[in-house]
Amino acid sequence: MQSYVSAQTAIEAIKSGDRLYLHSVAAAPQVLIRELVAQAPRLRNVEIVHLHTEGEAPYAAPEFKDNFSVNCLFIGANMRQAVQEGRAQYTPVFLSDIPKLFREKILAIDVALIQVSPPDIHGYCSLGVTVEAAHAALHTAGIVIAQVNERMPRTHGDALVHASKITYLVEGNAAIPEGHTKPITEIELMIGKHVAGLVADGATIQTGIGSIPDAVLKQLHSHKDLGVHTEMFSDGMVELVERGVVNGSRKAKHMNKIVATFVMGSQRVYDFVHDNPMVAMLDVGYVNNPSVIGRNPRVTAINSAIEVDVTGQVCADSIGTLPYSGVGGQIDFVRGAALSEGGKSIIALASRTKNGTSKIASVLKPGAGVVTTRAHVRYIVTEYGIAELFGKSLLKRAEALIRIAHPEDRDRLIQETRAIWNLGVNV
Repeated sequence: MQSYVSAQTAIEAIKSGDRLYLHSVAAAPQVLIRELVAQAPRLRNVEIVHLHTEGEAPYAAPEFKDNFSVNCLFIGANMRQAVQEGRAQYTPVFLSDIPKLFREKILAIDVALIQVSPPDIHGYCSLGVTVEAAHAALHTAGIVIAQVNERMPRTHGDALVHASKITYLVEGNAAIPEGHTKPITEIELMIGKHVAGLVADGATIQTGIGSIPDAVLKQLHSHKDLGVHTEMFSDGMVELVERGVVNGSRKAKHMNKIVATFVMGSQRVYDFVHDNPMVAMLDVGYVNNPSVIGRNPRVTAINSAIEVDVTGQVCADSIGTLPYSGVGGQIDFVRGAALSEGGKSIIALASRTKNGTSKIASVLKPGAGVVTTRAHVRYIVTEYGIAELFGKSLLKRAEALIRIAHPEDRDRLIQETRAIWNLGVNV
């Protein structure tokens, strides 16, 4: 097994013009990032490719524009301003397709910067809390530099990588960034109750992180035999496992296993996944493959949106022309649920923004990104109820959506829908 080197020595292997993959979400290797920025003066036109990352992103600062260009495959809070100002780029792509970008050399990776647990007695490290596209990146990159962190949980599945696959090992012990959601509001609680009513016993569920997903999970405590096949999970899922609600006993694929590609939450969830054979952390090209998702019965995919128009078009990656997050895995699971026997896909959102603007719109904002089309959408849920859109005409779906808009917005939406869409809505 190779010996450890300093971060300085490892990063010196990067040269101008290289394309780097940066391990994402809570696994972003901050020791390597800091050294990369320290060596910026000798580098030019280095492209950094990553999904959403937690922690600082100093390489995106304006003063490094000649040194680094950043290509976001999903936009996190630390990159939002840079993308919106044009200092970083956003590439729309289904999460399930990202490994293909690397494996087919559409985005050929020269150097992968990852974070792993220490090698075990057999020489295997673990990608820990984030597998997603890191599995593809490290197996296609010419050079792999790993920050080895004794605080990184050891997870199973595709997370395991032998130290012989790593070019440089760099010691870097640090706390894994934690995500803490805000207290659940009354509106979110009402949304959670509506969504939970759509979840059948024995369903295989997918959900994300945030107050609305947490509100849904808290309403599932009386359910039975739920399974999990999801892009990610957090603390709320741990509670369902501990209560015996989630056991995966009725899954057809990966029975009794929780399948995910990354986790993000408090130390509680990191302790839960550590050396836990119940949790299979797998490549995102597999986890988010709709044909794989659909093999389980009653897949119930729960996602959110920025805005929905009265015909059912779902905007989830931008606010008008301003990129905000990314395409992500929403449509992967919407399609997967559609392929599942008894499956349901649900878009859950509050009826209004914090500023009082309706999230149910007569038309989407100019330039808004349609992530889930009106032909894909099944259920839309707000605190005012459930709109089931599958098989409904434009007229019937507009009426259903206006009924779950905020009461103070309904008359305006009726008038706008009649004028813009020439639909004689009657709510």
